[in-house]
Amino acid sequence: MLLSGVALYFYTQSLLQNEIEEELLSTKDRVEHLLQSNPNIQDIPPVIAIAKSKIQQKNSLKDTLIYDPLQDEVELFRQLSGTKLINGTNYRITVRAMVIESQQILLAIVFIFLLLIVLAFVFLFYLNRSRNAKLWQPFFNNLARIKSFNVKSDEPIHLEESDILEFDELNQEVAHLTSKIQVDYRNLKQFTEDVSHEIQTPLAMMQAKIETGFNEPDLSEGQYVMLSALQDDIRRLKNLNKRLILLAKIENNQFTQEEEISIKNIVVEITGNFRELTDTVFELKGNTPLQVKMDPHLAQILCTNLISNAVKYTIENQPILIKFTAKSLQICNAGVQELKDATQVFDRFYKEGNQKDSTGLGLSIVKKICEHYGFYPSYSFKNKADSTENIGFHCFEIKFFT
Repeated sequence: MLLSGVALYFYTQSLLQNEIEEELLSTKDRVEHLLQSNPNIQDIPPVIAIAKSKIQQKNSLKDTLIYDPLQDEVELFRQLSGTKLINGTNYRITVRAMVIESQQILLAIVFIFLLLIVLAFVFLFYLNRSRNAKLWQPFFNNLARIKSFNVKSDEPIHLEESDILEFDELNQEVAHLTSKIQVDYRNLKQFTEDVSHEIQTPLAMMQAKIETGFNEPDLSEGQYVMLSALQDDIRRLKNLNKRLILLAKIENNQFTQEEEISIKNIVVEITGNFRELTDTVFELKGNTPLQVKMDPHLAQILCTNLISNAVKYTIENQPILIKFTAKSLQICNAGVQELKDATQVFDRFYKEGNQKDSTGLGLSIVKKICEHYGFYPSYSFKNKADSTENIGFHCFEIKFFT
């Protein structure tokens, strides 16, 4: 680009000089013809000068600087000077033409080049943009279809074909993977349902046989204790089975119903049920109904697990504090010290204490429900400020909104 600009500059300068010299020769010829008919032609400074001369001189070209009173500056002129014998009189004829300055030529060339560069850039930009849009359109269409892909659907994903080999290969792999995911999801769902059915049946039969054993007239005390222990184990196994199946259903997004529900109303209902079964005191604070959009069944499980956990692990004769805000629910139960590993409190099968009825899945289910809806569960231990005893509160908080 730079070399072409330099070449254009010298070419333009040479072309202009040739044109000026041709114009000077033409002007000199016209002046000579006028002198043949009118020898009294006046000078036209600084472009035409006529004077009588005693010597002969061939035409000569040169550059000269002449003050131009109209422009009030010295200008560069190209000058053609020579003598001509006309009607017996020898005339010295000088004609001049103003030369365009090199700086002006250079500026014009630079301006033209910049204009061409800008136009070329704009043209190439929109051309490339148009080609890229056409080139990438199938990719973005397929990306939108992948984002809207639902693993629960029985329909395979349909991807748009592309002229690019790599995109077609990507489409084939995506179609294969999504198809495999759908098959795996259906198999897992079927397995969950089968396990639920197959395990519940033998457990129910075992429970029935144990109850029959309780009715035996010659049942000894040792046999009674053994049957009671078996009954407790079966109850825990049934509870564990239900909770594991619930976790699988949550992870598989099988809860799709959503509606506006009041968390406070659910908590009030659950605490009322617990009051009928235990002597636990519940202190509820906050007037907000805390409306949340979620599956009603999962909302019931979320609140039940939190309250049940508080009831199991609270210190006897200590109230359970429940606080509602516009964005969160907090449930606190009395405790002596903070959990040893608070970071694992929401992990599966994590337990601190000797609660035999606990499966270690209650808070894990709470965490899964929160992950499903984008809620934020947290645990903290707070000391009781107005107590002389070494008692604090284990507080579990669910932030429904940020």
